Amino acid sequence: QVQLVESGGGLVQAGGSLRLSCTASGRTYTTYVMGWFRQAPGKEREFVASISRSGGATGYADSVKGRFTISRDNTKNTVYLQMNRLVAEDTAVYYCAARVGSYYDTPDSVADFGSWGQGTQVTVSS
Repeated sequence: QVQLVESGGGLVQAGGSLRLSCTASGRTYTTYVMGWFRQAPGKEREFVASISRSGGATGYADSVKGRFTISRDNTKNTVYLQMNRLVAEDTAVYYCAARVGSYYDTPDSVADFGSWGQGTQVTVSS
């Protein structure tokens, strides 16, 4: 099981940017597909973005396409989520997730992932 630690959350004004990071422990990080999910108060956890093992394939929720970018640095065991043009509806706890996957996997379901971080709060003020 891989351990995941997120960082980078905070308070930002609408229209601003934040970059989240998630660092994974373990020597087999490159076998993991990585994802970002978020959960707003009173709502279900929802998919935001995912990235394949190599970083060559990515997937995004429609609500963040064109504004968010997921990337990974396999030399640092870290996945990033660059969030631009933030809006109040992006306010949520953001979770990093991992699963062992195939080379071009970009899963988009909570049920697809078995390892989760503790979450980091993102608050967008309007």
